[in-house]
Amino acid sequence: MGRVSKEQAQENRRRIVDTASRLFREQGTAGVSVADLMKAAGLTHGGFYKHFDSKEALVDEATARAFDGVGAGDRPGDDSDTDTDEDAAKDARRAFVENYLSPEHRDDMAGGCPTAGLATDMTRGATGSAARHTYAEGVREFARRMADDDDDGLVRLSTMVGALILARAVNGDPLSDALLAAARAEASA
Repeated sequence: MGRVSKEQAQENRRRIVDTASRLFREQGTAGVSVADLMKAAGLTHGGFYKHFDSKEALVDEATARAFDGVGAGDRPGDDSDTDTDEDAAKDARRAFVENYLSPEHRDDMAGGCPTAGLATDMTRGATGSAARHTYAEGVREFARRMADDDDDGLVRLSTMVGALILARAVNGDPLSDALLAAARAEASA
């Protein structure tokens, strides 16, 4: 078999990172073997090390990919000084909270929030890892987006992420929906 083009190699790497980003959120980094990852990406196991020095290097890049686009841009209403713009910002934040704490988001672990999906892995990872740094920056940005003039967003963020993690842990029990509803009420206020 001949060499792949530079463009195809870049596409293969992108596919590996995208697949890892989803699988790591769904199954955890320890729950995904290199062989399983490469199979899910539609590539051979042996090709992994042409793209990455180690699984840890992939975890670093997949964590960054998971946060791509999450929290991008300024908070709605950042440039405003009118009551109407403040109301629009509150409405946008409320809509985000409703979506975040929905059964659909709870059930979509692979495509869901990396803050909730990767939390356990980050507690077990190396303190100085690139993945942990990227994760911390993602959490900071999430809190900033949840902030308003009265607070820094950390309580709202903690309520939302904690409720999502707990709701996923007890999914199938009525407690799961109750956790989401209670957190929606609190975080939307």
